[in-house]
Amino acid sequence: MLDFAIFAVTFLLALVGAVLYLYPASRQAAGIPGITPTEEKDGNLPDIMNSGSLHEFLVGLHERHGPVVSFWFGRRLVVSLGTVDVLKQHINPNKTLDPFETMLKSLLKYQSGNESGSENLMRKKLYENGVTNSLQSNFGLLLKLSEELLDKWLSYPETQHVPLSQHMLGFAMKSVTQIVMGSTFEDDQEVIRFQKNHGTVWSEIGKGFLDGSLDKSATRKKQYEDALMQLESVLKKIIKERKERNFSQHIFIDSLVQGNLNDQQVLEDSMIFSLASCIITAKLCTWAICFLTTSEEVQKKLHKEVDQVFGKGPVTPEKIEHLRYCRQVLCETVRIAKLTPVSAQLQDIEGKINQFIIPRETLVLYALGVVLQDPNTWPLPHKFDPDRFDDESAMKTFSSLGFSGTQECPELRFAYTVTTVLLSVLVKRLHLLSVEGQVIETKYELVTSSREEAWITVTKRH
Repeated sequence: MLDFAIFAVTFLLALVGAVLYLYPASRQAAGIPGITPTEEKDGNLPDIMNSGSLHEFLVGLHERHGPVVSFWFGRRLVVSLGTVDVLKQHINPNKTLDPFETMLKSLLKYQSGNESGSENLMRKKLYENGVTNSLQSNFGLLLKLSEELLDKWLSYPETQHVPLSQHMLGFAMKSVTQIVMGSTFEDDQEVIRFQKNHGTVWSEIGKGFLDGSLDKSATRKKQYEDALMQLESVLKKIIKERKERNFSQHIFIDSLVQGNLNDQQVLEDSMIFSLASCIITAKLCTWAICFLTTSEEVQKKLHKEVDQVFGKGPVTPEKIEHLRYCRQVLCETVRIAKLTPVSAQLQDIEGKINQFIIPRETLVLYALGVVLQDPNTWPLPHKFDPDRFDDESAMKTFSSLGFSGTQECPELRFAYTVTTVLLSVLVKRLHLLSVEGQVIETKYELVTSSREEAWITVTKRH
């Protein structure tokens, strides 16, 4: 259990790029409601394990103790915030940092959190430009990949079950690799190789570091290190090529190469964006289609909007900006799926939430999965209802959580556009249907996914 405690603490502290063992421990919870340590050395880690996931643990904790709660990772106090109101009170001194990026960098043993505020702003701008320019330059490619998937589904008998998760992962891999890293990945074998290495690395990030099992298996550790080395080798080669030659197609890496970053920063940022974009795009596409299959009315309304915006013409970058209802569908997908259920920040200075004092150097979790299901913020929170985002205040709340607007992470912004194009192509020609009797169970990790394959069927629109 001690090994698990050490690795779990390391994993969660990676969210803020800090090792809290450097600071003196306190067993006082500063009067914040919550639970005492189950075990002296492990804190409440056994409770988290018994709950199934950190998200599920936080759901129960907030239900019992309210919007501001405390518990223990090992010997360290952790505070979790579980409503919009208390989240708004928490001042984030590192707001230019993307917690998802910071976490991945730490787990990959990359440098993170060392840049100044101005450097972080510069890199954020580079990311934004990289996403915008690479999507614009490769819109035709994205449309082609979407239409290839459509043709594949059109060729199926109407009774055939489609493995949605598998197909969405393949689509995301093809899209992300070519738009982020370029023409090397026009070769399907290169995509397959990348997907295999990506799967090895992501699996260990999601599990091996959390439970300590990676270091206990020499075979798995070598597979992980080899996969990461192969991904880095491919990226280094591409970065070198993009520096030495001019290409007609602008890809995401070009924006980093053209920025004021050294080679190591370009490598690390390219790796993080590639890893995160693949999984976020794949899961957003999967969940969006899953929810559409369960709501005939929402799918009908989306089809009507797609028909009105595009008519018999092609899907274009200019016109997708008019798909307002489609964006509401994607926002509601992120909310219902709890796509990224937890993020975190380190309390740099002593702070106050409601009447509670948050001590300096406390790890503060944002229980986003709890907040996104709060009935006081979201009426009928378990209902898939994109119309709720007609309300400007709902969208403002969503933006404040980092899921839309200026605070959304670049990987999610990328995924929104890719998923919008795919849905426009599919819904225009197909009815998306659920498989009768299927129950999709949720697995809460860094990015939420279905525990088993999600199956659907499709029929042609007439």
